[in-house]
Amino acid sequence: MTPRSKSGAKKSAAKKKPGVRRATGSLPHARLPARDAEGRVLVVIDTPKGSRNKYEFDEELGVFALGGVLPAGAVFPFDFGYVPRTRAGDGDPLDVLVLMDEPAFVGCVVPVRLVGAIEAEQTEEGETFRNDRLLAVAENSHNHRDVRDVSDLGANLLDEIEHFFASYNEAKGKKFEVLDRVGARTAARLLEKAMRD
Repeated sequence: MTPRSKSGAKKSAAKKKPGVRRATGSLPHARLPARDAEGRVLVVIDTPKGSRNKYEFDEELGVFALGGVLPAGAVFPFDFGYVPRTRAGDGDPLDVLVLMDEPAFVGCVVPVRLVGAIEAEQTEEGETFRNDRLLAVAENSHNHRDVRDVSDLGANLLDEIEHFFASYNEAKGKKFEVLDRVGARTAARLLEKAMRD
């Protein structure tokens, strides 16, 4: 991983656990495109809905490994993953929270439609950088088929999602500050900006 993202946000490689990184190398997950042949955004799920465990792809081992455990009573509210072949402001692939009817499994590739994003800054060890979260719906979801934009999610649900990310980061000694809630068009622009050749 490079210590500096496209946006210029500096991120020290020392902050990462040795050997545990998001997929960026030459292993199968890293070779996936950001979009499939039909133009749908692809998300690799690294942590299923309802899990206290946070998983990360270990490039050296070529498998997903346990990256951390949430405090008792805290779980991921929806499936969480990343868009392959992207780089966000924190130096990792772009994060995505995926609304689905049932939890997926670690490593599952899910075609999604973007519905919005939470634009945010994260502060870690005195450094502040962008760490946006895309919001998406699984393409074949029944329960969320009418969700087309962030405005369709409702203010209460968005408040709870933002609270989850703030408390999740706080438990890890980081600060997560929401800058804005944006719709599907802006989310698509964030994705395009993060895509790598």
